[in-house]
Amino acid sequence: MEPISVNKQSSIRISGTKILYFDPLEREEKHDADYIFITHPHFDHFSLLSILELKKEDTIFVTPKDIVEELLSIGISEEYIVVVKPNKTYSYKNIEFQTIPAYNLHKKNHRKDAEWVGYIVELDKVIYYIAGDTDVTKEAKEVRCDVAFLPVGGTYTMDCIEAATLCNIIKPKLVIPIHYGYVVGSIKDAEVFKKRLDKEIACKILLK
Repeated sequence: MEPISVNKQSSIRISGTKILYFDPLEREEKHDADYIFITHPHFDHFSLLSILELKKEDTIFVTPKDIVEELLSIGISEEYIVVVKPNKTYSYKNIEFQTIPAYNLHKKNHRKDAEWVGYIVELDKVIYYIAGDTDVTKEAKEVRCDVAFLPVGGTYTMDCIEAATLCNIIKPKLVIPIHYGYVVGSIKDAEVFKKRLDKEIACKILLK
């Protein structure tokens, strides 16, 4: 299995010395998740069914506060839940990560005061940025990473043009477009995004 995969929407799996999932929408019993990160509670990012397919006894859940009660309702123990707020750095069981605010600038779908997040996570000396549902915010422009996962579908997030602008500012070594082909957006958005990137930025379209 490839070290990075995208299932659909923003459902990301990164594997190495640990196996990390972000906003999983999996439909296959794997029970291999060391960490499951949730950016916010919308249905296309937070699925209890998927969590039940992936979790094992000691899976750590990293989440904003408004998802905690639902995790508890399926039997997740509080000791395995890390509740996060934006603009914080966390160190937990040999992994470090930061939270980046994820919000809309001129729409109400993802309000800044909801305190939803994206994540910067370092795994095996590679720094990953999972943006969550966000526009091109001042906080996003300050991110530094090796690999970025950016939404490109528009409507509820930045669109493909805006995402390319952000990517050319933060200049990851590799970028993977996400958040299209399920609720809004299509593979064409990912292709336009790729064409607008500076030539030194590699891009892989994993979500077909």
